[in-house]
Amino acid sequence: MRLFNFSALKAPAPITDLDAWFAALVQPSTLLELGVLGVCLGLAWAGVWLVRRRLAPDATYPVWLGRHGVDGVMFPLSLLCLAFVVSALLAGHLPNVVFSIAVPVLLALVAIRVGVKVLQAAFQDAPLVRALERSISWVAWAGMVLWFSGLLPLVLEEFEQIHWKVGASTMSVRTVIEGTLTAGAVLIFTLWISSGIEARLLRSATGGELSLRKALSNATRALLMFVGLLLALSAVGIDLTALSVLGGAVGVGIGLGLQKLAANYVSGFVILAERSMRIGDNVRVDGFEGRITDINARYTVIRSLVGRESIVPNEMLITSRVENLSLADACVWQSTVVSVGYESDVELVMRLLLQAAKAQQRVLADPAPSVALSAFGVDGLEFTLGYWMADPENGQLNLRSLVNLAILQSLRANHIEIPFPQRVVHMR
Repeated sequence: MRLFNFSALKAPAPITDLDAWFAALVQPSTLLELGVLGVCLGLAWAGVWLVRRRLAPDATYPVWLGRHGVDGVMFPLSLLCLAFVVSALLAGHLPNVVFSIAVPVLLALVAIRVGVKVLQAAFQDAPLVRALERSISWVAWAGMVLWFSGLLPLVLEEFEQIHWKVGASTMSVRTVIEGTLTAGAVLIFTLWISSGIEARLLRSATGGELSLRKALSNATRALLMFVGLLLALSAVGIDLTALSVLGGAVGVGIGLGLQKLAANYVSGFVILAERSMRIGDNVRVDGFEGRITDINARYTVIRSLVGRESIVPNEMLITSRVENLSLADACVWQSTVVSVGYESDVELVMRLLLQAAKAQQRVLADPAPSVALSAFGVDGLEFTLGYWMADPENGQLNLRSLVNLAILQSLRANHIEIPFPQRVVHMR
């Protein structure tokens, strides 16, 4: 069954006489209609303003601009409902010249606002959102103009004459248009529900809980989109029983040519379900180290400390070796090697190295820093200073630099030599 059935619409009779049109507009009843429409506008504005004051108290822009979902959809929708009810009540008392214009205009505005807000919520950064918004606007305003001018029945009648047979059924341009609009409405409604569920699932979620909710959100969106696609195809008039052959062909294609793609999707759900890697973890994959910023159904985004981002297929995270530096403990161990002269005081050097590490705020006190005489080098004694940090996402090289600077200042202040390479050449 199609939602958009233009045969049920009754377009107003077109006014071909311009004088009659202006005569109808200057009647005293028209002023009364304008006043009633103004009252409806004020009631709709006040209601939406009260609702927005509770949901978004910091908003400062006007209600009718519609920058968010509350005023973006609720304001024209409430105004349309008020105008429709008032026009029905005044049908036997006034000619309804103003409301015959206002109702189709508001209906087109509601269609545009609903489509735009749903697309913005579902595809925030997609480049096709702007083109889809313009398409919805043009279709809505064109339908309003055709309906108001009375040309809609004539255009639909012409489209009905263009028909063809598809299997056992007969289709026409009109049925295709009605089915396409119905399919678009079903898909927009599906996207609206899925984006609302995703926003509620991901609200105030962190770490492993965020990954699990992300998995549920992706699964819910995929299921709703599949159901919406089936309903849309049925609305267009496509026999769903014919999809059994298509399903078999898709199965063969997945088995032969889409193995990698299917493996990536399955791996993505496995990662999100097992929570072996979570958003915010620091990992090292194939020599690339960084922090996981997003886990999608097909790939995972890893951002390094220098700002580079790597898009890693999920299959690689399942089949290859991955170092998760934050799975059991977010702490990271660092070390630095210092060489001093053989004549230096060993105990003093070790004490100075520990003091240089403990002086840094990011170095953890538990586990405490440690220092050891690690090697007898060619040019001097080599000491290894090790320490722990709990925030590797804030940078590791900067902390190592601070520790090294503190060590250098301490050694120089205590007149401890840092040797440089020396070679002895014997001449015969």
